Amino acid sequence: MEMASSGEDTVKSVDRALVILERVSRYKEGVGITELAAEVSMYKSTVHRLLTTLARRGYVEQDPETGRYKLGYAVLDMASRLLGSLDLRREARPYLEELADYSHEVVHLVVLDHGEVVYIEKVEGDETIRMHSRVGARAPVHCTGVGKAILAYLPEEDVKSIVERHGLPAHTPHTITRWPDLRDELQRVKERGVAMDLEENELGIICVAAPIWDHTGRVCASLSISAPKMRMPEERIKDLVERVRRAGLAISARLGFPSAVASR
Repeated sequence: MEMASSGEDTVKSVDRALVILERVSRYKEGVGITELAAEVSMYKSTVHRLLTTLARRGYVEQDPETGRYKLGYAVLDMASRLLGSLDLRREARPYLEELADYSHEVVHLVVLDHGEVVYIEKVEGDETIRMHSRVGARAPVHCTGVGKAILAYLPEEDVKSIVERHGLPAHTPHTITRWPDLRDELQRVKERGVAMDLEENELGIICVAAPIWDHTGRVCASLSISAPKMRMPEERIKDLVERVRRAGLAISARLGFPSAVASR
């Protein structure tokens, strides 16, 4: 039985409405009033009034054939406004700092722009290394971990177009310079969920990178940890691979990518 109302009726009403909305969101095919009332421990009459109010505002809608309630398009409109206002750098910053604090190495955040990666954030660790990267700088995609982490999830036609425009120039003796080899490498990136730069862009530097997805399911960015080869033994690489991968998923979840939520 429901508790008697108190001086906080307005707040309780809002809370009850939100409880109803959250419950309805769990049912793709909708939910009936009787079932919903039992779940939330409210009278059917109360649930009916709340649903009616939510329906008038467009937050739920009733199927005219089954009488079941499901989310309305007003929820989608609000969600779209939220997702559109999210700032990649702001959402990613705490995770970049966490990785830098843990690894004591340099952490980067990049986006793809005209076939190159652009560094939009850089967090220095305690163990400073001299790298060519700086916020605003550009780098090739075929020989950087962050670049390959993005390329791997683009349509092959788009990747080929980037390669045709920029080529596959060698930056070190370890750079991939043949299309078949790059194609195979990108397939390995998709299988692992992370990309590696094994002295391919700068000699003596190893990078571990992971993709970041937005709410549409598009890879919109990537992040990486970079360190000198001498500080990257196999066991440490394995540890950082998992941490970078999880950070990428966590940032993706903050940007509204639903699959990332389930994978964390």
